[in-house]
Amino acid sequence: MNLRDLVGKYVTALHRKIYDVSGGRLLKRFGGMPVVELTTKGRKSARARTVMLTSPLRHEGNYVIVASRGGDDRSPAWYLNLVADPEVEVTAEGTTATMRARTASATERGQLWPNVVKAYKGYGGYQSKTDREIPLVILEPSGSGPV
Repeated sequence: MNLRDLVGKYVTALHRKIYDVSGGRLLKRFGGMPVVELTTKGRKSARARTVMLTSPLRHEGNYVIVASRGGDDRSPAWYLNLVADPEVEVTAEGTTATMRARTASATERGQLWPNVVKAYKGYGGYQSKTDREIPLVILEPSGSGPV
């Protein structure tokens, strides 16, 4: 694990701890965006893996998250996990629900990306740092209750 990954791991753990201890009252927004807790199934281990992410957009009742990894040339592990198994658990705004994750189509991404960058300009900078097209992920309710 490189230094950047290690720092990210500890920042996420600290964020989650503060969020959990405060009952979701602290750090429920970051950079002006709502925070979501995403739990995926590890593609190799099959163990639950949870990360704290921001959601720059709500689109047609769904959350949109960005697989940017800060502009790294590699996709984040959580993204690879949900591609392998799109059934995820999402906690947002005090509610937890099972959701289905999917990568936005090229057309959807083209429509959504300008609004993602408008919500947080940093995403545009991340895209300029890498040759890979940063995926947008749409989290859709799977029938187990609204998020």
